[in-house]
Amino acid sequence: MKSKRKHKTWAFLATMVLAISGLMGCSTQTEPMDHAEEKHQQTNHISGDLRETTANAKTMPSFLKDLDPKVTQVYQIAAQYADTLDWIPCYCGCGQSANHKSNRECFIHEIKKDGKVVWDSHGTQCGTCMDIALESAMLKKQGKSNKEIRQFIDSKYKKGFAPPTPTPMPHS
Repeated sequence: MKSKRKHKTWAFLATMVLAISGLMGCSTQTEPMDHAEEKHQQTNHISGDLRETTANAKTMPSFLKDLDPKVTQVYQIAAQYADTLDWIPCYCGCGQSANHKSNRECFIHEIKKDGKVVWDSHGTQCGTCMDIALESAMLKKQGKSNKEIRQFIDSKYKKGFAPPTPTPMPHS
């Protein structure tokens, strides 16, 4: 039973990586969003990305509402693997353009002590961000350490991509 669930999770993550790979790279344009009826706190960040606070990591931000459900799934995965993504750099240029420090910040700006989550819309428009998050989650699911995942991501994205975010190297 556990093996079937593991296989389904692996198949889901692999499908997500392939589906997201077809998305374009990061875009500097953001489309106006009308979520006046939403009760979540939403603000614009200096880079043009939206930030929205929800009660917890299971409550997705309203800016995902009209997007492809696959994007919402990536945000759910990013929330589930936030501790790993803290150690993984992003290679889309958001370190310079949005002052991000890790791949987690492409999706989650902050997880507050009370459990509230400040989401970032940057990841909704960036295939590189989504690919890195999904690949990292798949590797973590396979039992890889944060350091092994970091080494894989650094090796894969060091050429042909923007400079990485200034993410510290994990200890193990």
